Amino acid sequence: MSRFAARLQDDRPLLFDGGFGTQLFARGVELPNSALANRSHPEAVVDVHRAYVTAGSEVIETNTFVASPLHLEMADAGDASPEQLAVLATEHARRAAEAADREIYIAGALGPSPGAIEADAGDTDFGIADAKVRDAHERIATSLADAGVDFFLVETMFSAREAAIAVDVARHFGLPICVSLTYKFTQDRKTKQIQYKTDWGHGPPDAIDILASGAHSDGVDLLPSIHMLGLNCGAEASREDHSGMAYAIEGTRQTSEALAQRGLDGLRLAAYPNAGLPKMDRQTKETYYLQDPDQMSAELPALLATGAWMVGGCCGTTPEHIGAFRAVLDA
Repeated sequence: MSRFAARLQDDRPLLFDGGFGTQLFARGVELPNSALANRSHPEAVVDVHRAYVTAGSEVIETNTFVASPLHLEMADAGDASPEQLAVLATEHARRAAEAADREIYIAGALGPSPGAIEADAGDTDFGIADAKVRDAHERIATSLADAGVDFFLVETMFSAREAAIAVDVARHFGLPICVSLTYKFTQDRKTKQIQYKTDWGHGPPDAIDILASGAHSDGVDLLPSIHMLGLNCGAEASREDHSGMAYAIEGTRQTSEALAQRGLDGLRLAAYPNAGLPKMDRQTKETYYLQDPDQMSAELPALLATGAWMVGGCCGTTPEHIGAFRAVLDA
């Protein structure tokens, strides 16, 4: 049994880490695929993890978001082995965790495929074959499990169907699983009700139903294998009122409501949004995000009030953001 299983029973909110790729950039590491840093820049990877642990994170995730063979092929990564990168990523995270003076959990990241998948597109002319998607998740999940991660994080899923494929793979390793989707703002034209949906039109209710349907798991309901459900990132390009913490609060509320309507109250809720909308500095040509640590941490109590249990940040968030979150949680 994963040592993380006991922490799942503890009602105290769990603090996740923050953005990773941007932190590599800040250290001068710029690669066509950030997972390659596990091999080429190991000290930088460990340093990012260490910065989040120092800031107060209880969970750090492996640098495997784009480690799958599908991503490596797209980046023309040559002889890079997804299995090797996953093992190295876990070892780097463990180095930072073992140096801490408290227990740190390691989440094995399983990110989305680099494009539409067959299950959504309906064919392989436009979509990546489901068999290739499953194989990619199997290769990374097997290596992460063998290397000793504490739980799987199926994250930034633009498709609930791909999330189901990844969960069906991950459940065979006996580790806790968190599923995190990324949504956009939509509004019902008749009722004006705000509905968050993925790029493939899957809102929180749809995601729950797809995971329970057995459509991508030989008829097996996947919900009993899932311990956390939620959202991360946030793909809005213009709606500041539905980005960052506002996005996390509304999305968690919708997820909680969908679970309650189905009598599913045993899942923990996870939320780790971007630091608001990304903008570009016209002079430096560098990207920055609108929500600073003080702004995000000021909204953390409202996010916790929706039922969010694992909280943290995604793109644009920094160790400073996580440190501000830690101060709020400790208070």
